[in-house]
Amino acid sequence: MSGLILKEVSKSFAGKTAVDRISLTLDRPGVYGLLGTNGAGKTTTIRMLLGIISKDSGEITWNGHPVDRKTVNFGYLPEERGVYPKVKIINQLMYFAELKGMNKTTALESIRHWAKRLKVEEYLNMPAEKLSKGNQQKIQFMTAVIHNPDLIVLDEPFSGLDPVNTDIIKNIIIDLVHDQKYIIMSAHQMSVIEEFCTNILILNRGKTVLKGNLKDIKSTYPANRLLLDVKEPIEQYLPKNKFKIENEKDNQYSIKLTSEQEAHDLLRELVSHNVDIEKFEIMKPTLNDIFIEKVEA
Repeated sequence: MSGLILKEVSKSFAGKTAVDRISLTLDRPGVYGLLGTNGAGKTTTIRMLLGIISKDSGEITWNGHPVDRKTVNFGYLPEERGVYPKVKIINQLMYFAELKGMNKTTALESIRHWAKRLKVEEYLNMPAEKLSKGNQQKIQFMTAVIHNPDLIVLDEPFSGLDPVNTDIIKNIIIDLVHDQKYIIMSAHQMSVIEEFCTNILILNRGKTVLKGNLKDIKSTYPANRLLLDVKEPIEQYLPKNKFKIENEKDNQYSIKLTSEQEAHDLLRELVSHNVDIEKFEIMKPTLNDIFIEKVEA
């Protein structure tokens, strides 16, 4: 089978289990979401699947063969950023490219391509310490993709980025998927995972608490939220103790539901009082809701 497979993989440190028999499969190009609280085992899992640390038990294969750092062409953006502050950006990028086996001509072409794409061309001859945190992060992202890897692991790729730079990275990830890349993404922004990931795995204390197709997972949950945008306050139309308003701003409401029928009952009530409704949307739980539920359980 092509792609990445982890089967019953475990790892302990000093007798403490960090990862407990987790399994996952990336059998087609796309983005796979690896989620968990701090200390859940995400980074240990990533380091094992990239061959950075050894597993205690289980199997990790890439295209049917055991994972080997010498044979798997991977790119890795670690959560702990690591640019050299005193060294010129161009020299750092050439160094990392040559570590991945690129010759200088090909490496320079790739650097120029990605520098233009990430809008950091003007910084190439500067030392890293002169760059903002966001631009340093874009340089680190370049080191993960500069050698055209097949498997890419992105650990918190949007941390510290402003909306403009976030959009740049998002568009690149979309293009990488179109180019048939296999991507594992770990992030604390659940909205980002929902945007990119078809399949997810949630870890808690080293154990898998939820795994599968995100759309299928959400389909098993009943609607739990109503988004409402109206022209006037509606508190007077809400039966006491029946609805919980999560948030309200300028007559835009997020209302917690215990059943979908409650939303339909409220709609009839608002229409009967001629309330002008601009938006009425019944929502399934967000991934953030599901994550909190599974981790707390």
